[in-house]
Amino acid sequence: MFVLVCFDIVDDKDRRQAVKIIEDYGYRVQKSVFECSGISEEQYLKMKTRLEGCIDNIFDTVRYYRMCKNCIQKMEYSGIGNPPLIKAFRIV
Repeated sequence: MFVLVCFDIVDDKDRRQAVKIIEDYGYRVQKSVFECSGISEEQYLKMKTRLEGCIDNIFDTVRYYRMCKNCIQKMEYSGIGNPPLIKAFRIV
């Protein structure tokens, strides 16, 4: 699965903790935007649970955009950076 994770976290300590969590599953493409490619449903749910434990639900927000293969292929971008890293996998 491919998930785009975006956040707005007020507290610096909470933000650093969130970044460390998300980096376990993907890589940073902007200051508060991460691409998580090739993660399983189980990994996705674990990441969400971990993030929910480090944010303040009154002030912070984390958004998860699950993207299908067709959506990823249609993704466009401008400026610096690389296209999303799509990890190939096969179910046997």
